[in-house]
Amino acid sequence: MRDAYHEELDAISDNLVEMARFVGSAMGRATTAILDADLKLAESVIEGDDKVDQMHRDLENSAIALLARQQPVATDLRIVVTSLRMSADLERSGDLAQHVAKVARLRFPDSAVPRDLQATILEMGQLAQRLMAKAAEVIITKDVELAMQLEHDDDAMDSLHRNLFRHLMDDRWKHGIETAVDVTLLGRYYERFADHAVSVARRVVYLVTGEHADEFEPEPAPEA
Repeated sequence: MRDAYHEELDAISDNLVEMARFVGSAMGRATTAILDADLKLAESVIEGDDKVDQMHRDLENSAIALLARQQPVATDLRIVVTSLRMSADLERSGDLAQHVAKVARLRFPDSAVPRDLQATILEMGQLAQRLMAKAAEVIITKDVELAMQLEHDDDAMDSLHRNLFRHLMDDRWKHGIETAVDVTLLGRYYERFADHAVSVARRVVYLVTGEHADEFEPEPAPEA
């Protein structure tokens, strides 16, 4: 009976990893769609969000059923509750990838991103994918040190986000209000996506240590 119980706990973790990988891929494809004005790819990302929503619902149902049947305590209860919160973060991440794809669809057959900002958006998309891939790795490994690194990795996304705003506020901006709105929204979508990846990692810190990430102090390395 206990073996089946722990298999269910493991399945919840596996489903979180699958969600993280799926939404990371979705954001990568949405980025390609926005830069290449690829309508077919944009539509596939938009439609794929239904799968993320279903994964979220399935995980939620599994977790609630486990709570009702097994009434877990201590670490096991922390795993279930934290998993529910991570699933919500990942579901919102999928929404953000869909939002990027919807901007691509809205501006088709043109690209929503001016040529002089395409490199920045590409970098933001690639970084978003890397952050979510690292979040998936953290879920698998329960590596607290790796989880804490995401906080620092996210600084690069914040820097790119600020760079977008510098372009938007520059007196030499020549792309019009509509494009300014698109770029503002896109920057926000990527920045929030990265925040959710960091949030997933922070929740793993809590899952493993019982302490919130901003309260956790790693043990000092032993002296040589």
